[in-house]
Amino acid sequence: MSIATERADRRRRSGEEPSEPPRRRPPTTPPVVSAGNTAPGFLRRNWRSLAIAGLAAFWLVLWAAQRGTQTLELGGADKTEVHLWLNNVRNSFDAARNDSPFFAYVVQPITDGINGLVTFLQHLFSQASAGRPVPEVGWLGLVVLLVWLAFAFAGVRSMLLVGVFVLLFGFFGYWRESIDTLIVTFVAVGLSTVVGLPLGIWMSRSRRASAAVTPVLDVMQTLPSFAYLAPLALVFGIGPAVAIVATIIYALPPLVRITEHGIRTVSPTTLEAVTSMGSTSWQTLAKAQLPMARRTIVVGINQCTMAALSMATISALINGPGLGIPVVQALQSLDVGSAFVSGLAIVLMAIMLDRTTTAASERSSIAARIQRGSGASRNGILGGQRRRRMIILAGAVVTAAAIYLSHNFLAFAKFPSSPDLGGPLGKAVSSLTSWFVGTFAGLTGWLKESVTALLVNPLESLLAQSPWWATGLVLLGLAFVLAGRRAAVITLACEAVILGTGLWNESMKTLATTLVATAVVVLVAICLGVWMGRNKLADSVIRPVLDAFQTIPSFVYLVPALALFGPTRFTAIVAAFAYGVPIATKLVADGIRGVSPVTIEATESMGTTPWQMVSKVQLPMARSAVVLAANQGLLYVLSMVVVGGLVGGGGLGYLVVAGFSQSQLFGKGLAAGIAITALGVMLDRITQHAAARFGSPR
Repeated sequence: MSIATERADRRRRSGEEPSEPPRRRPPTTPPVVSAGNTAPGFLRRNWRSLAIAGLAAFWLVLWAAQRGTQTLELGGADKTEVHLWLNNVRNSFDAARNDSPFFAYVVQPITDGINGLVTFLQHLFSQASAGRPVPEVGWLGLVVLLVWLAFAFAGVRSMLLVGVFVLLFGFFGYWRESIDTLIVTFVAVGLSTVVGLPLGIWMSRSRRASAAVTPVLDVMQTLPSFAYLAPLALVFGIGPAVAIVATIIYALPPLVRITEHGIRTVSPTTLEAVTSMGSTSWQTLAKAQLPMARRTIVVGINQCTMAALSMATISALINGPGLGIPVVQALQSLDVGSAFVSGLAIVLMAIMLDRTTTAASERSSIAARIQRGSGASRNGILGGQRRRRMIILAGAVVTAAAIYLSHNFLAFAKFPSSPDLGGPLGKAVSSLTSWFVGTFAGLTGWLKESVTALLVNPLESLLAQSPWWATGLVLLGLAFVLAGRRAAVITLACEAVILGTGLWNESMKTLATTLVATAVVVLVAICLGVWMGRNKLADSVIRPVLDAFQTIPSFVYLVPALALFGPTRFTAIVAAFAYGVPIATKLVADGIRGVSPVTIEATESMGTTPWQMVSKVQLPMARSAVVLAANQGLLYVLSMVVVGGLVGGGGLGYLVVAGFSQSQLFGKGLAAGIAITALGVMLDRITQHAAARFGSPR
């Protein structure tokens, strides 16, 4: 209070100044709001919801009025002019293999080189070589060699794991197929490393290179694996070469991206220190960036290896050697026991490769710390390293002796026929499956019929039985409303491609199955992810299970789904659900855990309930993670739904498989691969742009 105000107040109390009567505030009245003032604001805030509601109403009205008309449905054996033209293209490619310079000087050398390398390794390790009934290096030599390499690069635990699992491949009755799968995987990873490491280094050191190559990597990762089997078979034919090329395309992007990330995130302080000492650009790369990014690069090789194994099994459809062949044969004959045993061999191989490359990554990190260390601790560690080198050298001598024995003695060259674990295990699984299906047929049948009747059939009818132009307009409108003008343009282009393939109806059936499976994946991922993000115990229990599920190649998910539900669309949905849930759940959990602790404490101090905390704070603030989980779940589901064509999933996946098995349907199968590509790009762009628009909390 000021001095003048205090004096005036004293005079009023002493009667020198009359006190002013208190002023009465005018009564507050609510502002008069006209409808003309609220309508524009309401429309601006809710125009997307209103637009979606309008599109849905438009779609439902047209579906009810013109259901079954202008659906562009095509019979299984029917072919369009495009399919016949693609058949002629295939014939032209076959005729040009001996005359075209492109085939003679580009394609054929690549094919011969890869086939020659694979054949050489097969004769060396897995198949009879010229003049011998067994490979050059028999089973004993190969087992000891793999065990020694595992110890040298990854340590004792990986050595034991590799030894046990490699022996199990033979005891299951799939020795040759397992070694062929390892050969295809290692060749693909080796070639991917030769291409991917320099490319990742270049991208890390050049923004222009990164901007130019990143869209190509995006497309390679977006495409379902089935999409490029037919085009590659068109160019390279069928066999090991095309299998390895397809595997490289599938496995290369994660290696390139992770390599770029690892080099680019090296500490700027370190780089400044190295540069200040006069190091050249090459010296900075060789002496600082590559050593400090070594652990990250090994993680990239791990991801590349797992992707290569997954694709190496699917490449059985184009006559790629390995474990994929018995899996495909068992799925086609509905032999659940054989499918389980061969699928289990793939799972064991995936675990073996994942754990070994992960351990190698950790060991490389330890080696980097040793190089940066100093003093007595470093000397002690170096002493242990010297002892380890002596053990590795002794192991090399033992390995050479085992290779000699396996080369010269049949008992050590041909894998023993006993103990036979695969036959009894397959019979036991078949018996258990028959009992389970017979006992719980009511439950499994109810679940399959309920989901099909309540979700799949209505959505498939809406998408595939509406007039094609109505569905196309609605999808275009949804793309614009949810993701903006650019996504709408891409959607229009993808719809034009799908129409051009003549497979609009089959594409919409595939889309319906994909959307149903994605909805279930996102729902389960949010529930599990929120639980994991809020509960450390739940995270510690569930995350290893999710990691194990991510290790399993996609092919293997079909086996239990087929055993429980038979060859139906629902089988493809179950397999797609199991394949998509792990990545989506982990993304949601990481997003929930990343919410600021300060925000959570402030909200808890206001007395919010756990449900309010989740719905009002954590999920809105983790919206970007949830949208990313939906995007990744959608892409995983689409790739698995397409593979589900092998087990009665129908849609585009079935046409791709039919194109490989029936020469007259090759053009139709190739068109289905093109339609899958367009569908995948359309869904990815819509969800990516929607994530950019709605991902950040407001």
